[in-house]
Amino acid sequence: MTKCVQVAVAILQKSNGEYLLASRPQGKGWAGWWEFPGGKIEQGESPEQALIREAQEELGITPTQIQPWIKRRYDYPATHDAEAKTVLLHFFFVTAWQGELHPHEGQQFAWQHPQQGNVSPVLPANAPIMHALSLPPVYAISNVAEMGTTAFLAALQRQLDNGLQLLQIRESQLSDDALARLSETILHMCAPYHCRCLLNGTPEQAKQLGYQGVHLNSHRLMVHSQKPDHLLVGASCHDQTQLAHAQSLQLDFALLSPVLPTPSHPEASGLGWERFTEWVNELEIPVYALGGMQASYLLLALACGARGIAMQRGGWI
Repeated sequence: MTKCVQVAVAILQKSNGEYLLASRPQGKGWAGWWEFPGGKIEQGESPEQALIREAQEELGITPTQIQPWIKRRYDYPATHDAEAKTVLLHFFFVTAWQGELHPHEGQQFAWQHPQQGNVSPVLPANAPIMHALSLPPVYAISNVAEMGTTAFLAALQRQLDNGLQLLQIRESQLSDDALARLSETILHMCAPYHCRCLLNGTPEQAKQLGYQGVHLNSHRLMVHSQKPDHLLVGASCHDQTQLAHAQSLQLDFALLSPVLPTPSHPEASGLGWERFTEWVNELEIPVYALGGMQASYLLLALACGARGIAMQRGGWI
């Protein structure tokens, strides 16, 4: 039976979202491949202690702001320079540190833009994490039905100025013509900010109206047998069956809801963070927490394994 090696992994992030990758040094397995820096958790160490020690030994820095994120298990096959092994990776965001980065093991460093990585090859266990990092931590959902068009567009402009990067338009009450007019306005507003917009509808509608992506409700998700082409694709999930199907289609991300009670469904108690964590940590696609979310829940959602939070009402305050 293959032994499972516990590893602490650092996602060093600048304020602009860029993150650090390091090359595997010569003399180690998978030499020359790129990875998030880190190392084995020694007996008696906590993952956080191992993370700090490895950062000091490998990178010459001491992390001062650490946020636990997800765990990922990966089975590495045997290669010409490495034995087969199973690793359990404990990922941490590191957003502040003391000292200057230095390649103590002769490795190379490369800062990567979340939407535009330019190094390869990347270790297989790290690739899903890089994809997750290409998504922003906040996913906003439109609320024209409650706010009215004028108030919503004003709120959207404020959020774009504040850095909004991912938006779902979910307005099933609108006629086709009204949706087309609203979509034209929103896409025009979002373009200068490089905010990606998804339509809650069919892939055909999204393409026709000029959206960069489509968001599938749970019913549409379950009738799809393959991922729609040429679109960023998210889906709404409410149980493990739906999450498993979203992963089988290799969608770009999923929403899992309701985590907490919401004003629109006060009778529903919600999954709660414990069950949310349990379900999300079995997946390899990014998941946003939805339901009763506010900006103050972001760090908790990350610690539970989410890529971030999705908000409808809370996103426009």
